[in-house]
Amino acid sequence: MNTVIVGIGSNIDAEKNVSAAKRMLGEKLNVLRESEFVRTRPIGPRQQQDFLNGSLLLKTRLGLKQLKILLKGVEIALGRGVKEDRYGPRKMDLDILVWNGEIVDSDVYERGFLRRSVIELCPELEKTLKGEQGPA
Repeated sequence: MNTVIVGIGSNIDAEKNVSAAKRMLGEKLNVLRESEFVRTRPIGPRQQQDFLNGSLLLKTRLGLKQLKILLKGVEIALGRGVKEDRYGPRKMDLDILVWNGEIVDSDVYERGFLRRSVIELCPELEKTLKGEQGPA
């Protein structure tokens, strides 16, 4: 079994879409815990709503590639366009942050809300995150 932390974010009908994403992921994966969900300012253009962000700690038999495909399917089912602006508004954004105890998304090092959610779900990664700048 693989232990995974998946980040969830939305700034279009955020409460509804985050709730739907959690439900859909819970139907397909073993959700162990969820972090606190917080409001964050958009990173890109400021003429958009704040984001609702948090993370889920999961167990799955899926491999990394299979899980990415599943997450992309959930994003699309919730109305995310295939070629959306990376920093634009979105109904759903799902990212694998941690895979079997290894941080696999460099945004965890750069964004405090991601770092906090990872530490909340996996406190043993706090030492890795303190003072680190991320993978080269």
